[in-house]
Amino acid sequence: MDRVFIEGLEVDTVIGAYDWERGIRQCLRLDLSFAWDNRPAAAGDDLSKALDYASVSARIQAFAEVSQFQLVETFAERLAEVLMSEFNIPWLHLKLTKPGAVPAAKGVGVEIERGCR
Repeated sequence: MDRVFIEGLEVDTVIGAYDWERGIRQCLRLDLSFAWDNRPAAAGDDLSKALDYASVSARIQAFAEVSQFQLVETFAERLAEVLMSEFNIPWLHLKLTKPGAVPAAKGVGVEIERGCR
């Protein structure tokens, strides 16, 4: 199985369960890996047959811009649904980090895997 990845993508969004978090935007860091058959794109050097990580990144940014979830779990789940549906991705792994949420930790968050490899 081939994989396409996006590493360290930072997005700003409204995220958090506390009242003070509902009025600010916070940074989330995303690491994603997608199952994708790269052979058709490589055979003809054809971007239209590739999983265009620039387009996927732009869609993630747009999703984060309008999202207002309390839980990082909800953000991750909804984002996975959007990406798999809109880009016809059969499998993905998503690691979502919320830096600074716990003062003594570099970051906290969730990792999810959806779909079939």
